[in-house]
Amino acid sequence: MLDLLIHNATLPDGRTSMSVAVQDGRIAEVTEGLHAPAHETVDAGGLLLSPPFVDAHFHMDSTLSYGQPRVNESGTLLEGIALWGELKPTLQHGAIVERALAYCDWAVARGLLAIRSHVDTSDPSLLPVHALMEVKRRVAPYLDLQLVAFPQDGVLRSPGGLANLTRALDLGVDVVGGIPHFERTMAQGAESVRILCELAAERGKRVDMHCDESDDPHSRHVETLAFETQRLGLHGRVVGSHLTSMHSMDNYYVSKLIPLMAEAQLGVVANPLINITLQGRHDTYPKRRGMTRVPELLGAGITVAFGHDCVMDPWYGGGSADMLESAHMGLHVAQMTSQSAMRQCFEAVTVHPAKLLGLEGYGIAPGCHADLVLLHAQDPVEAIRLRATRLAVWRRGRQVAASPAPVAQLSVPGRPGAVNLLRQRPV
Repeated sequence: MLDLLIHNATLPDGRTSMSVAVQDGRIAEVTEGLHAPAHETVDAGGLLLSPPFVDAHFHMDSTLSYGQPRVNESGTLLEGIALWGELKPTLQHGAIVERALAYCDWAVARGLLAIRSHVDTSDPSLLPVHALMEVKRRVAPYLDLQLVAFPQDGVLRSPGGLANLTRALDLGVDVVGGIPHFERTMAQGAESVRILCELAAERGKRVDMHCDESDDPHSRHVETLAFETQRLGLHGRVVGSHLTSMHSMDNYYVSKLIPLMAEAQLGVVANPLINITLQGRHDTYPKRRGMTRVPELLGAGITVAFGHDCVMDPWYGGGSADMLESAHMGLHVAQMTSQSAMRQCFEAVTVHPAKLLGLEGYGIAPGCHADLVLLHAQDPVEAIRLRATRLAVWRRGRQVAASPAPVAQLSVPGRPGAVNLLRQRPV
């Protein structure tokens, strides 16, 4: 007997009337119209059944700290970094853990079951690292938390920066991070990329760098990142996050840069909610959007994901752990409004970030983990448009969250949530 059978589901690739059979925490079969005995049977009613949402770029050590010690009045990246510097001396292990656990509750409820979080390694105490290592252990039954050793103050710019980052890796942090554009000089930024990529290659780690998070078109550390990836044979294991300077670069240089990135199989994470908020702050009008060149990167065969980045912290006062919100903003900022492009935006918060994180057993296919989300929408485009309710969330075949269907939604007549109050005929 099966543990779980979900039938009459629509899958993100467009297949309808599909049945997904689950046994021992993994998907046993995906086929049309399967009928078999199961301990639990769910009729999806033709709605969208998706693999879980994945956030490829987040900062869990600072989340839900908005207003501490004060609010970012300028709304700039640099004031956010300064605020985090003021907050760090007051941080306590227990407070970081509690805020992170609260955020993970939000995440699971919204079907977000894998998060890559950068954790600040600048302080010799490594307090945020110790706190998030505890969180990682505690949330493991519910979501995959991947940690990046992130030298917020610059790995060369801050005393002991490299030693602290190395100790974080020794403690079990998963990924090597960096922030080359925040080093003292362009030359030191390039040197930091080389050092950190060599460290990752030596330890068999993935790399995910905050790279060129700037409006400066001459911030070109992603070129160095692509070169070091190629030189060290790290193809497919390196991510450049943000890359907002690409929005300001001239097209001739970008025509050289993107093929280099594709050759190195570099992954990219854009953070639409935060990029559109922090970038262009020194502009009057016209104002730059700031987000990297998502359609062009996708067109070159590069894997691009959307991250949430921040939720209620020194950089951003909004957010709710909803990756459909990131996809919705990304769709608008990148002007990706064709049907195929909007589906790419859904993939940017599901299959693309799962690939960048190297998640094992992700997807809806036999042998994959039975991590699933039932959405109150009939396809990925409608899911983004409505930021659809997560009717049910399963982790390893066990339901971990549920929400009632909304009473009414702005759907096309005949689709989920459509109401006909004004068109009802009198009895």
